[in-house]
Amino acid sequence: MVGIIIPANIIDIGNIKIIIATHKQHFMPSDDMYLPLHVGKSGKEELGYQGDDTGDNISAKNSNFCELTGLYWAWKNLPNDYLGLIHYRRFFSVKSRAERKKNPLETLYLTHEEASQLLSQYDVIVPSKRNYYIETLYSHYANTLHAEHLDVTREIIAEKCGEFLGSFDAVMKQRGGYMFNMFIMSKELVNDYCSWLFPILFELEKRIPAEQYSTFHARFYGRVSELLFNVWLKQYSQSKPLKVKAIPFVYGEKINWLKKGFAFLSAKFFGKKYEKSF
Repeated sequence: MVGIIIPANIIDIGNIKIIIATHKQHFMPSDDMYLPLHVGKSGKEELGYQGDDTGDNISAKNSNFCELTGLYWAWKNLPNDYLGLIHYRRFFSVKSRAERKKNPLETLYLTHEEASQLLSQYDVIVPSKRNYYIETLYSHYANTLHAEHLDVTREIIAEKCGEFLGSFDAVMKQRGGYMFNMFIMSKELVNDYCSWLFPILFELEKRIPAEQYSTFHARFYGRVSELLFNVWLKQYSQSKPLKVKAIPFVYGEKINWLKKGFAFLSAKFFGKKYEKSF
């Protein structure tokens, strides 16, 4: 696989800030474009990073909203022209497959120059699409988690923003999507997305309280949002087509693909829901 070629004539497209959502100390790139953000900082010990508990924030919801407390904080508190969200264990890279295999993780992060060039050509940067092949996005969620999360979300969308219903139904039938709540885009687009997303999730929180679930399953608001990002992209592009660029992402920690694959098939064929992250 050949890496994405970034031309030498870098275009200055504005001030980019990509938050790295983390709940523990981890390697962080030195590029000023990145802002390590301690998500769920409220009431926790200091990690030495900026916390998501300052200004307008929902830090206390982190155990259920996951990295979305970081997104909310960035949306409400950062003035940058472009905003992005990645994770301490998943990040964007335009290095070739060979480079990603042989080089240290610390050298693989997307640089400011690479991000600037991409954003001069595209509206939204997303991670490579995750394809499920034998599952739709809806059936995969229903098999591994709880279908009612999506069913009630659909009811809320029908009530509050019915024009999105067609996009929601279409995305649920897809066999792949842009996952992990990772993206880079203009603050204007972030504002449009978040202004739509969070009211839906806050209403979902009222209708399906997280307290009825285990710690693992109580994080469903963040998981539902992964699918809603695809819904928003689809709907927004109907009125104003967006140039979306999918680029590779790298796992910052080792993944046991055998266990992950076994859990996927067990959920699909034997009804065994996920009980932990892989």
